[in-house]
Amino acid sequence: MAPALLEEAADRVPEVARIAVLRANALGDFIFVLPALEALRAAYPQAEIVLLGAPWHAKLWRDRPGPVDRVLVVPPAPGIRTATAGEPESSIVDFLAAARAERFDLALQLHGGGANSNPLVAALGARVTAGLRAEDAPPLDRWLRYVYYQHEVIRYLEAVALVGAPATTVTPALPVTDADRAEAGTVLGDPERPRVALHPGATDTRRRWPADRFGQVARTLHTDGYEVLVTGTPAEQDVVDQVVAAAGVPVRPQVGTLSLGGLAACYAGCELVISNDTGPLHLAAAVGTPTVGIFWVGNLITTAPVLRGRHRPITSWTVHCPVCGVDCTPGIYPHRPGDGDCPHRDSFVTDVPLAEVLEAARELLFR
Repeated sequence: MAPALLEEAADRVPEVARIAVLRANALGDFIFVLPALEALRAAYPQAEIVLLGAPWHAKLWRDRPGPVDRVLVVPPAPGIRTATAGEPESSIVDFLAAARAERFDLALQLHGGGANSNPLVAALGARVTAGLRAEDAPPLDRWLRYVYYQHEVIRYLEAVALVGAPATTVTPALPVTDADRAEAGTVLGDPERPRVALHPGATDTRRRWPADRFGQVARTLHTDGYEVLVTGTPAEQDVVDQVVAAAGVPVRPQVGTLSLGGLAACYAGCELVISNDTGPLHLAAAVGTPTVGIFWVGNLITTAPVLRGRHRPITSWTVHCPVCGVDCTPGIYPHRPGDGDCPHRDSFVTDVPLAEVLEAARELLFR
């Protein structure tokens, strides 16, 4: 056996029947942790993997094959997650009592730097705890320093390697179910042309490429013979409307028409998804669809797809606020000159040319 494999075997925790994994944040964040979950499944094939997540995780993983066996919903708490609309009140004290009754053998913090999440994971009462630790976070039994500029997929693969779970893949993959496909078929019908999807929204407005350019992409691809879908959440209705208006050709807006599983099937049926750096872009990649993503350079380092055979991340190199000119990097690098953070939320990706996005799209579509 090779020395590296011997080291992995030595790190593996014996007699593990149940593993808790804390990852209770947003869609894209969860997609990045899928390879780490696959590594845990391979290293502990007989163990039950329980995701400590949000209500949407429980819906997504109901009757879905994959590395998550069960979801325990974590109550809203500072640094863990915010409450969703209409969610019943729940107590973190009651949650921890129920979680300790599960008698976890392993508890992993794959949630972030750990200032709030490490105490939660430590309170689960597992035999062994492991995960990430920023400077302001308490340690776990086994921990890895949280360093901001690291690709998210690799970050969490390193974290699960602390318990003897080596990587089996660096590519996130999410299975699409028959129920997902049936929902998408009911909502969208059968395509009369090959489909592409555009997603012009993003929670952080600094990551939004201008809506009129998405409209120009829609117009060009419609002329090329594609049926163009424009997807968005209800909070993104305005930007979807702007894209539809700018396109000036028949496109199909889809705002709140599909569940998350239905959206996964929608993207799986597309020839290409073009999107800002946001959860739906990473969902599309995870279901195997080629993507063109528009990234700020810092996010390119941490979240862009690691492979290039089917994915084209287009990069903005802007680091100064387009409103006040402040250099927004010294918050990460305090020993360098500059002014640090600013309060503005104007787009940092407007310098990405339309021509680059269209060239990347046509390269993937026409190859």
